Amino acid sequence: MADPIGEDSWLALVDEASRTARDIGERVGVVELYKRSLHAEPWSNKLWLAYCEWYWSLYTDSQNSDAGWPEEEQMLGQELFSLEAALGEWQKGGSATKYRLDDSHELWNRWISIELEQLSKSQNRADVERIKHLFLERLQIPHATWDETSSMFSSFLTNYDQAAYEETFLEATRSAAAAKTLYANRETFEWTLEKRRENTAEYLLAWKDYIDWEIAQSIKRPKQGQAKSPLYLCTALFERALCSTPLGLDPEIWEDYITYVSSTKEDIPETPIDILSVCQRATSHCPFSGTLWARFIVCAEAKGLPFSYIEQIKHAATGTGDIDRDGMGGVVELYAAWSSYLKRRAVAPDATQEDKDVADMGLPTALESVEEWGQRRQGKSGWSGDPMFRVERIFIEYLTQKANGFKQEMDRENRDDLFREARGYWQKLVKKHGNGYEFWQQYYLWEMTVRPLNLPPTRATDVLKEAVHRSYNMDWPEKMMEIYLRHCSNHEGVHALLTAKNTVRRNTKTVIKRRQKEAAEAAALYAQAQPEVAVELEVQESPSGASKRKREDIPEDTDEASAKRAKQEPTAGDHQEQHLKRDRENTTILVTNLPPGVTQTKVKRYFKDHGLSHIQNTTLKTELDEQSSTALIEFQSTDDLKSSLLRDQKYFGDRQIRVEPATGLTLYVTNFPPESDESFLTRLFKGCGQIFDIRWPSLKKNTLRRFCYVSFRNQEAAAAATKLDGTLVSGEDGPYKLLAKYSDPTNKKGREGAMAEDRELHITGIDFALTQDDLKEVFGKYGTVERVNLLTSGLGKSTGAAFISFARKEEAAAALDLDKTKLRSRILNVEMSQGKNFKRMATMKGSSMSPAPDFEGHSVVSASPAPDRHPNTHARHAPNHSDVTNREIVLLNIPDTINDARINVIAKPYGEIVKLVLRPDHQGAIIEYADVAAAGRAALGLENYEIVPGRYLQTGSRKDLFSRKEEMKTKNTLATKESKKASPALMQSSAPIRRPGAGGRGGLGVKRGLGYAAPKKLLGNADENGSASKEESKPTKSNADFRALVNGK
Repeated sequence: MADPIGEDSWLALVDEASRTARDIGERVGVVELYKRSLHAEPWSNKLWLAYCEWYWSLYTDSQNSDAGWPEEEQMLGQELFSLEAALGEWQKGGSATKYRLDDSHELWNRWISIELEQLSKSQNRADVERIKHLFLERLQIPHATWDETSSMFSSFLTNYDQAAYEETFLEATRSAAAAKTLYANRETFEWTLEKRRENTAEYLLAWKDYIDWEIAQSIKRPKQGQAKSPLYLCTALFERALCSTPLGLDPEIWEDYITYVSSTKEDIPETPIDILSVCQRATSHCPFSGTLWARFIVCAEAKGLPFSYIEQIKHAATGTGDIDRDGMGGVVELYAAWSSYLKRRAVAPDATQEDKDVADMGLPTALESVEEWGQRRQGKSGWSGDPMFRVERIFIEYLTQKANGFKQEMDRENRDDLFREARGYWQKLVKKHGNGYEFWQQYYLWEMTVRPLNLPPTRATDVLKEAVHRSYNMDWPEKMMEIYLRHCSNHEGVHALLTAKNTVRRNTKTVIKRRQKEAAEAAALYAQAQPEVAVELEVQESPSGASKRKREDIPEDTDEASAKRAKQEPTAGDHQEQHLKRDRENTTILVTNLPPGVTQTKVKRYFKDHGLSHIQNTTLKTELDEQSSTALIEFQSTDDLKSSLLRDQKYFGDRQIRVEPATGLTLYVTNFPPESDESFLTRLFKGCGQIFDIRWPSLKKNTLRRFCYVSFRNQEAAAAATKLDGTLVSGEDGPYKLLAKYSDPTNKKGREGAMAEDRELHITGIDFALTQDDLKEVFGKYGTVERVNLLTSGLGKSTGAAFISFARKEEAAAALDLDKTKLRSRILNVEMSQGKNFKRMATMKGSSMSPAPDFEGHSVVSASPAPDRHPNTHARHAPNHSDVTNREIVLLNIPDTINDARINVIAKPYGEIVKLVLRPDHQGAIIEYADVAAAGRAALGLENYEIVPGRYLQTGSRKDLFSRKEEMKTKNTLATKESKKASPALMQSSAPIRRPGAGGRGGLGVKRGLGYAAPKKLLGNADENGSASKEESKPTKSNADFRALVNGK
């Protein structure tokens, strides 16, 4: 019977075996079965815990006559399952699972409880020191329950080593700082895994993101003064995923693990990993993956294992009968690895005749086997061979090297026979690969390599002639004809050159017609493309709702105000004109196969040189394989786009580029969770196809915007993505019904709501004693009042302004009669609400009692409507300014496409957030935490945090924040309005390094949570006698105070 796969299957097997074990022999058999399972899943916490519990039960039962064992078995059990042996198994389990961050404590806590129980009986000093060492070692390992372990250690020292308590515990805390930092860096990932556990798809995506991040940490060069991320954490994460999740059946994760282990040049003494063991486990979990079997062969060869072992690997792979499950790619990879091994073995300097005989027989057999697999899967007529003819090239190279081994004149006949045999394989490939430029290039280069140097390259010329005659159907005939002319010019006589020029001239005209036909078909396809379009919603929250915006002065002249409003409101014709000026989705092309590393300037110049100078925007990306680049280019009009299509199949340097319309590639996506970022959308659409670009809207004029444009590589991927439209997507605040449709800017839905429908009034000059009920009573005489929003300050006091919504616009118009009337002690100003389509800042609140800052940083009205309560409630309990300032940090250099929810996600791991104010108009945010220590941790953790690729957060003061202007985007460059200095994203803050000192006033640039103080000149001015102010004279905090503050003591 085949062994189970995965820890759960093994657990089921050993559980059944242990349940039915009746005598000592069967119990020992269960122990052996557990050892087999741990060999298959060496990092499984479940298996180790179950095994150690089983072994411990054997020890306790053998010591207890009430367990029901026969006397003879009990005596044998006492010999086999001693206390030392049982504790030794617990130690092995603890060592094997100690780097599992999430659940290693389950086994360790159980083990240490047994050790403490035994210590309570013996009170042995040596055991005390041994267990103390176990605690100290454990505290230096990152794990989820570090605080619990620390508490256990404290109790242990109190009971068994009181005299050395303080010294030992302080040393343990100091040495554990690195472990705590390592876990803190990964806590967000661990939390995400736990949160998404119920949703399998999102759970696995979270795992993959975690693994990718951990791999990046393992190869990332640390900053100066920081330690490199330990490699064992990456190993442990891979093992957790492959052992305890469905990813154990994903061959891609196994291949990533093999790549990581084989490419890690540094030793990992903490977790020594045998690459062959990993390969064996990978092929056991995924026996259908030819790619993993090929990896196994290569790794075994690299380890110098004998031919018999590697042959067994190959036979085991083909014996599964399932390596074509995911297509012929895996089959070809397996046989390519096997053939490459046979070739290297046969041409090695110390190769024996047997090695050569094996290659002579094995390489043709490998070719035949690939053909058999292909025809069996796709049919004799359907199988067209490996597009890259990998096995054939290996065999041809083997024959070539073998022929070159015959140096003597007497061996010329053998040499020519081998070249003839190799040439025969090239000729066989013509039928299947004759339309590929790469095939003919490889064939030509081979003929040039094997030709006699003293004779003209006649055979190579014949290859090029045959290739050029196939130019009409070839994928890159222009390049082939270029090689033909260059070859004849360098190696042939004048007559052959003349013949080549005539042939190329005739074929060029044919190819030009073919390209024109293809361009016409592409243009027709573009013209016919009519994808489903989405109605793009532009959300406009009424000021009578939760949003708050600062108003400009409104002219008192009603006619003048009406005229200004009429001027601001665009007509339908204006919308159409705006659309004609810029229509991204219908004036954009996708250009592929550009040279790797090409610049935007060169791409623009290329199209400008061909009369296409009206380029609006260019997005350029290098492909993952770094072999080519792709560009998304937006033109000014559809005429420019149609002209650009004529560049399809033309040359950019030595590259034949593809130019296609980008119609049907872009989706308008909205109603996703507010905290979503590019990685979330990439995971969301991962099963649809590759995403090329994601465009986020700027929030500097309206922080309520929550949509994006997602451009895919091809129309099939975009079409597949539209199928996710209407699906529920999990977010922190619940599920969201996703909208994902083809983008069409012409179909923009008009604004709705009380303000847009002329049902909302804006009233100023309200008596400060009036309540919302008073206003509803006064204005209710003119119609049905739906909502009254009396604006209040952060202290709950009325600001003398309000928004009132009526059920009908006629009722609102009638209520304008109250304009310039006196109500109580003040004159009312009543006008139609004229809100603009922007909300310059976003505010998220917790339990804050402090007001939100206004545009210039001063405390004004609250960003959300005050509930019905006593207006002075806040005033009674408001914290003083210094307390609020100490709990705040200011983040700088935030892109204007980042919303407050995304800032909240990266900031909340450091502590409870009371209030978060996003200021995209100043490229920053203000965050108020519940306590000073949390603010300190956040200030340290978020400094130089890479929020988007190439943009790093900085911390500073309110003055720093409000001195910054909004972000200015130019074509392909990013700049700010403030100065010509380097972008904040490219240079670090030059603020002086400050030692920990007393808190106090001085702005958010002071890292309050850590006790940082501003420079002395900012703390207070000297009096006339030169003495410092009272605030400046406060004593600075020591390093001990600093550490205590961070730890929350």
